[in-house]
Amino acid sequence: MKVIFDTNIILDLLLNRQPFCEMSARVIDLSATKVIEGYVSASAITDIYYLANKTIRDKNKVCSLLERLLQIVSVAGVSETEILAALKSGWNDFEDAVQYFTAQNIEVSYIITRNKKDYLSADIVVVEPEEFFNLE
Repeated sequence: MKVIFDTNIILDLLLNRQPFCEMSARVIDLSATKVIEGYVSASAITDIYYLANKTIRDKNKVCSLLERLLQIVSVAGVSETEILAALKSGWNDFEDAVQYFTAQNIEVSYIITRNKKDYLSADIVVVEPEEFFNLE
């Protein structure tokens, strides 16, 4: 089963954001153990780098964290197709629209996020990490 992790889930883990990091770590670990195919969009990686570096203020550490992350998750490409779809979508948040159309393109079963309200227009199932563990 394919899932895409929203930016906030990755940042919870990398920045040890309480009280969310434990559940985010558990769901990302499912990708590490190959229970699921976990993805992060290419555009999210740049956002994650920027936000993590803003907090950690150590480029080498942030790069190391991202390199380790990329051993666990795959990067879903973002092309002109996803960008144009996001621009034309009418979504309030462009970044969320790009995430959504990237998820749609790679045919994920779930978007895992802590901000479900950002994906109200999605026709992909959107769940919080806790909900993901209660699906079956």
